[in-house]
Amino acid sequence: MSRPTPFIVVKQVCKSFGSHQVLRDVSTVFNTGEVTVIIGASGSGKSTLLRAINRLEPHDSGTITIGGEPVTDDQHTLQKQRSEVGMVFQQFNLFGHMSVLDNVTLAPRRIRRTPRTQANEQAMALLRRVGMQDHAHKYPWQLSGGQQQRVAIARALAMQPKVMLFDEPTSALDPEMVQEVLDVMRELARGGMTMIVVTHEMGFAREVSDRVMFFDQGRIAHDAAPAEFFDNPANDRIRAFIGRMGA
Repeated sequence: MSRPTPFIVVKQVCKSFGSHQVLRDVSTVFNTGEVTVIIGASGSGKSTLLRAINRLEPHDSGTITIGGEPVTDDQHTLQKQRSEVGMVFQQFNLFGHMSVLDNVTLAPRRIRRTPRTQANEQAMALLRRVGMQDHAHKYPWQLSGGQQQRVAIARALAMQPKVMLFDEPTSALDPEMVQEVLDVMRELARGGMTMIVVTHEMGFAREVSDRVMFFDQGRIAHDAAPAEFFDNPANDRIRAFIGRMGA
């Protein structure tokens, strides 16, 4: 067995909003090729950690490194890191005045200076991958929520990231649309994509993840392989949470 290769390293990270401390001395490592699912109650710090990794929320203390480079406000490094770390949000955040194809090609053309013809070819390949190739010339308002989220995943993949962050990507969807987005995420995981996923989808966590991390009041309360996590909960709080989620 080859040794895991750390890609994102989090050491003693703290973050507060006013007097409310959201992250408390969080330390962990995310390895290349690993799928980590983060679960926990609302307000436990899960999404804040993802946003800190992508510098959407600057952390107050501690360190985060991506590929050995510290996450700071240095614009040159930050742009490089953000091109390596794709992020998919609860809300799809597509540009409403732009077609699906233009949404997917915008960042490669603007940031990577990819010629339009090449960017379009790459975008169509990604849209095929997420089952949205027939909708390339539609606008976001013409799509269902599940379709918009699949386009958002294609858009994040267009920068050829080394890791994908998913912040509750199915929570804003109607129940019948959840599966189509999870199917795309399963395909990414099978392809070896490094993924950090904040979700309440316990079936996905059990089936796809390499590890499950439970956040409680700003701390990592437990971190284990899915079989151990779900079949032998570490404490009553985790057992109760799993029960509420119907896992």
